[in-house]
Amino acid sequence: MVENEIMGTKQWILLLGLVLNICQHAFAFGRTSCIIPLENKCDFICDCKDCSDEQDCGYRGPDYVCDFEHEGMCGWTVRSDEGGYMWQRQQSGQTLPDSGPSSDYTTGTSTGWFMAVTAVSSDSPRTAVLMSPKIKHSSPTCRIRLRYFIWDAGHTGLGDAPLWGSVWTADGEEAVVWRPEGTSVRGWREATIYLGRILRHFHVHFHSRRREGKQGDVSIDQLEFLDCALPVPSVSGSCGPGYVKCKNDGCVEDYKVCDSTDDCGDGTDEENCDLYTGCNFEDGLCGWDLRTFSSIKWTRTNQMNISLSKPLKGPGRDHSTNTVAGHFLYVTKPDVLKSDWTSFQSPPLLPTNHTHPCQMVMYTHQFGRVSGGLSVLVAERQIYPVWKRGGSLGDLWVKAEVELVVNSTFQIMFVAAIRDQEYGGVAIDDIVLSPECRFTNESMPQPDYPKSPAHPCTEESKICDFAVDCVNGDDEAQCGDFFYVNGSSGWTDISIGNHAWDVKLEYNDSIKEEFLYVTSAPGQQLTEAQTRTPLLGPSGPVCTMQFSYSLTGRNPHIGELSVYVVDSVLGTLPVLWEFAGRTNETAGIWVKQDVYIGAREHRFQLEFSARAEELSSDTQVAVKDIHYIDCHRDFIPSNDLSCNFEVNLCGWYQDQTDNFDWSLNSGMDHTIFDGRSLMVDMWDISLRGLSGRLLSIRQNAINTEHCLSFFYKLYGPNTGALAVKLLFEDGTEDLLWMRSGAHGNVWHEGHCIVPPQLTAFQLVFEAVRSGFDGQLALDDVVFVTGSCSLPTMCSFESQTCGYISSGRARWVHQNYASSGSGPETDRSLETQKGFYMLAHSGVDVLSQGSKTTLTSPVRRGLSHTECVHFWYHTGGENPGTLNVYVKPSEGNRIRLFSNSLGQGNAWHRGQGNVSWHGNWQLQFEVEGGGGQNTYIAIDDITYSTHSCPTADNTCDFERGLCGWSNTQRPSVDWLDWDLTNVQAEKFYSTPPYDHTLHTDEGHFLFLPNSQRDTANQNAWLLSPHLASTKGTCLSFWVYQPTMSDSKLIVWRLSGGAMHELLRLHEGGGNWKYFSANITSDTEYQIVLEGFKGEKGVLALDDIQYTVGVNCAGQKTDTTSSPSSSNTGAIVAAVIVSVLLLVTLSALLLFYLKNKQRSRALDSNRSVVNCAGFGNELYESDQTGLRELTNECGRNKNHAFPFSVFKI
Repeated sequence: MVENEIMGTKQWILLLGLVLNICQHAFAFGRTSCIIPLENKCDFICDCKDCSDEQDCGYRGPDYVCDFEHEGMCGWTVRSDEGGYMWQRQQSGQTLPDSGPSSDYTTGTSTGWFMAVTAVSSDSPRTAVLMSPKIKHSSPTCRIRLRYFIWDAGHTGLGDAPLWGSVWTADGEEAVVWRPEGTSVRGWREATIYLGRILRHFHVHFHSRRREGKQGDVSIDQLEFLDCALPVPSVSGSCGPGYVKCKNDGCVEDYKVCDSTDDCGDGTDEENCDLYTGCNFEDGLCGWDLRTFSSIKWTRTNQMNISLSKPLKGPGRDHSTNTVAGHFLYVTKPDVLKSDWTSFQSPPLLPTNHTHPCQMVMYTHQFGRVSGGLSVLVAERQIYPVWKRGGSLGDLWVKAEVELVVNSTFQIMFVAAIRDQEYGGVAIDDIVLSPECRFTNESMPQPDYPKSPAHPCTEESKICDFAVDCVNGDDEAQCGDFFYVNGSSGWTDISIGNHAWDVKLEYNDSIKEEFLYVTSAPGQQLTEAQTRTPLLGPSGPVCTMQFSYSLTGRNPHIGELSVYVVDSVLGTLPVLWEFAGRTNETAGIWVKQDVYIGAREHRFQLEFSARAEELSSDTQVAVKDIHYIDCHRDFIPSNDLSCNFEVNLCGWYQDQTDNFDWSLNSGMDHTIFDGRSLMVDMWDISLRGLSGRLLSIRQNAINTEHCLSFFYKLYGPNTGALAVKLLFEDGTEDLLWMRSGAHGNVWHEGHCIVPPQLTAFQLVFEAVRSGFDGQLALDDVVFVTGSCSLPTMCSFESQTCGYISSGRARWVHQNYASSGSGPETDRSLETQKGFYMLAHSGVDVLSQGSKTTLTSPVRRGLSHTECVHFWYHTGGENPGTLNVYVKPSEGNRIRLFSNSLGQGNAWHRGQGNVSWHGNWQLQFEVEGGGGQNTYIAIDDITYSTHSCPTADNTCDFERGLCGWSNTQRPSVDWLDWDLTNVQAEKFYSTPPYDHTLHTDEGHFLFLPNSQRDTANQNAWLLSPHLASTKGTCLSFWVYQPTMSDSKLIVWRLSGGAMHELLRLHEGGGNWKYFSANITSDTEYQIVLEGFKGEKGVLALDDIQYTVGVNCAGQKTDTTSSPSSSNTGAIVAAVIVSVLLLVTLSALLLFYLKNKQRSRALDSNRSVVNCAGFGNELYESDQTGLRELTNECGRNKNHAFPFSVFKI
């Protein structure tokens, strides 16, 4: 009984706790949640304080943006047909994709998300559909700004409709609202979808239809819903001057009354319009006369009659109802007709005057390349134009107003120009005439037709090509250059919203001043004012547009001004230049600006786009004195490709078909340090797209070998890649040279052999954004006839660097992707596509004891010892013996290295000291060992300007990484450890000093924090391969501030397995010492894995491993004889010593005879020292670099280091 009572009491207590918990949650829910009627959800108005009613509506409030960074995809859902072609949310990933975007648009990195289509291969077209959630309604100004990507990566063809947008309503109707430019471009482009007034619930659909295509060929990102809400009641309850009040208590501008658009959302502004004469063409033509002399005719139709299955046909919808069933007037190009014009006209109207003008509102749809423009003319005694809009205005209905003051009976004429192009047309809807426009039955006299325009003085392609071809320069007079009297008339306003451009003339002290300025306009959309030139160009490599601009007024932020290029093939390109804010408070103050246009292969237009925050009498957004400078395509300022970039780019220029430009930077020069160099900041959060390319002036065919020399930086934890290519006239490319990954905050010297070319070509420096947190720099480029000297590093990525095979078998330049044999990845890129040199040593190719040799070009001897580093890979049992020799120009070979052991499936590092002062060659010799299907491969041969690291296995990073290395395998890490010092660092946070020297000049490795969202990404630092051990002590110093959220894990890697040795989360505010014992029964590597934090910095210095001695100082391993790597160095040192003693007496005589020559070469030897590190291992004499700073400064300008070439 007592037990039952106790159990009952417990149950009551549990029940009471549950009730209290429910009440607590209910109280919290009442404080933070918001309950609204379902019909008010997704209406672009935040009814809840946290805007929860506008979440997952195709956007996330209160910014109404969807960037697809969240798994919920803002409520968008995927639909597809039976073919499996569909949309999916994805990232570009760690490896550079061969299809799709290399990064998303929102974050600009490989970790950002976007929506992309899957791969497709089908006999019939397949359609993928991405559908938004249900949205309540939209306003007349509603639009979606988005970024889209269309690239035919597989060259299979995009088809007629790779991407389009539509609106689907609850009654089953679907109207096309967006058809982007369908050209293939490897980059994100911006577009705007104009939804307009939609009265009922709807969904937005994105469609892609293709037969063949790769994953990601079509992608979208960063959707922004703009100005979509209907008017809301004002706070005061009344509307201000210039506004009318709607029944729903909202306010709209009075000029929107009776304009055939429901701006209020409840129809208030379109009531009481009986005195207006409107025609929406739903019930007929309303008296408009479609008769014309032209062979093509206007027709009254709707989209249902044009096409519901072909997205590119017709305007997609009418303006009156915004549906496929609504009617309009339409004209397009017949299948068999070329360019022409056509017209229609109103009934006769009575005369008007200035006090009672006839006001006409109309809505036009000028879409696609068929649209050549639309004009409104008045026909009375004569016919003359009163309004015009050229070309295509986009995929939307544009509101326009025309004021007509005519003192005799007249008619209104609409004239459309039709081009012989693939798609598009011109449509008109909702013509509204004010009460002052009065029809009459009076007969019209036959008007005098205007004279035909004068015949062009030259062919069309030469008009506005920046070269005078006609007398008095008539062909260039109306191209937008204010140098000509009528230059301003070349700018045509194409604005579609409430801002527009106009021309103003002012006289200041009897001096005429003409400028373009932004003014108010009757357009419906809340968009920028736009004005464009006629088609220009093509242009040359230094083409520049110069102008002065003014944004003045009391407001600190007057508005924005931008310059765009509209390519005749590719469409509108990313913004070229932009300014936001205010230039001065007082009008009349102008700022001069030069905007680089560069070489444009296609004809193009220039566009000024501007918007003012508020237009008033004291606000001005204006542009004047527009001039084109050195724009003719044949204007070449310099043919000299040797350039230090101190004054200009010499014979180099920016590619205008890439994604971003190189920038000239002061204060980080290769030689004098405060000069100028070219760079790309991968950490710049504004960068988008894959590559930025620097092109040389076109070079004629060459029949001899040339050498391209340069200095470069690859710096940062995620820096991307630098490539050198040959570009040919047919668009094909050859890769000459490539480096990727962290190379330290120092300059490196690069060499490229340019072989003889049978056709014209261009050289290309390409910065590749395969990384997103680093810096690339370029300086002191030299291009000369003759062979390069032996390069400081050869990765075999594009060529063999002059190495020649000889012997019983051939060394092969290959990669695993194409050959299917040898190492699965190279050492440089650690991918299957990376190249190396391979000797098949199997008995069927190279019999036992037979030899094959790989010999380098001749290398000039130095006065001091240098180190040769290389990586080798052996495959199979008994692969044979690898010997590495120095072959002097005279005398016997000296062996540097020998190894005959199978090393497993891994690249191993070899090295040897070279102390030969005369000319010599490097030889890799493989001797067959009798094995089956065996090989020996070589990669990444590097020369450093000091002796090889000693066997003490201590690295203070003052001379590089001492055999430690980053990995480029995306399967194991994202980032790289990089080398720097406090003195050189200008961007990242660092420790206050290094540990070794305790100065700002000492070096260390670090993983810094930056603006890039790469937190929690990792970087591996790998030791050389180490022999098995019963006890080795690893010690190192770590800088990891308390505030840092980075971490460090130490691993032993052996046999493909990872064994954790140490884990650090916080090292303290200063350098801190750590150690760990290592035991291993097999060969192993040490891995220092750092994880980047959201703040702070992680740094390493003074790494040491004591082979065979544990951390207690106890000797654990038996001492072995000198390794094969060191034996060669010892033998070489003995032989060299003997030779030095024999030739000692000859050295003085040699010096005296060549004293003058030595002086001439002093500066050349300085340049060699100034090269800094010359390889990915960062092996170099930095002390020599610092000591020669001043000497290098005297060699800057154009005194290039020609001594590095063999001429």
